[in-house]
Amino acid sequence: MSKLLSRIAGFFSNRTFIGVDKAGNRYFTRKEEIDGILKEKRWVEFKGEQDPTSISVEWICWLNGQRKVAPTPEEMLELEARRERVRLNVALLKKEEEERKAREGSRKAVSSGQVGGPDLKSFIRQFPSASEGDKVEQASDGRIKETHEEKEEPIPESSEPTGSGATYKPGTWQPPT
Repeated sequence: MSKLLSRIAGFFSNRTFIGVDKAGNRYFTRKEEIDGILKEKRWVEFKGEQDPTSISVEWICWLNGQRKVAPTPEEMLELEARRERVRLNVALLKKEEEERKAREGSRKAVSSGQVGGPDLKSFIRQFPSASEGDKVEQASDGRIKETHEEKEEPIPESSEPTGSGATYKPGTWQPPT
């Protein structure tokens, strides 16, 4: 029991105040010897309700030991200003993107007279025509089917590898020793 009381008394007397964040949360640390090893304990005392989402990333990193030095008020102000600039840039880019889509949408509607899905026929026309022996058919539901007819050269059913090189001879390859 006395061990517990001494730990509780040490908890309040040995702590060092480190800083305060913009939400009013206070951060502390203390050095403690555990099994002969001096360890640093870090914690936060919340202002009001215990809301872990009110802690900024920089303070979380300090609490977890990912940062050796606690964030300074100047650093926090600089990071907050940077985050605000990023938010404004994102809002500006979204607005420009919406305006661009609106302009393109109005041009499309005027030129084609349609406002709908993509034009599949013009999409298919950009590819080269079917090779010899292949037929492209349009099904009744509008989808394109490609059928392969028998060609003059049958596809070999051998498991032997083939190649396009003039010097390649099937069955002559040996693995390196």
